[in-house]
Amino acid sequence: MPIIQINLVEGRDDKVVSECVREVARTVSRTLDAPLASVRVMVNVINPQFFSVGDVTKAESAAQKDKS
Repeated sequence: MPIIQINLVEGRDDKVVSECVREVARTVSRTLDAPLASVRVMVNVINPQFFSVGDVTKAESAAQKDKS
């Protein structure tokens, strides 16, 4: 049973995330020749305050862009 984990920063459109999950499941099924019903895709949604690149959080980065 393939298990795929996706981490996304909060704020993405639910429909877009759902389509991504379906596409990942189909791709894994096809690539690994695994039954689609056996593929598990888990999505973890991360608050922008708790995701950073270096020492700048995603929330801080977004706030800086808003000031521009």
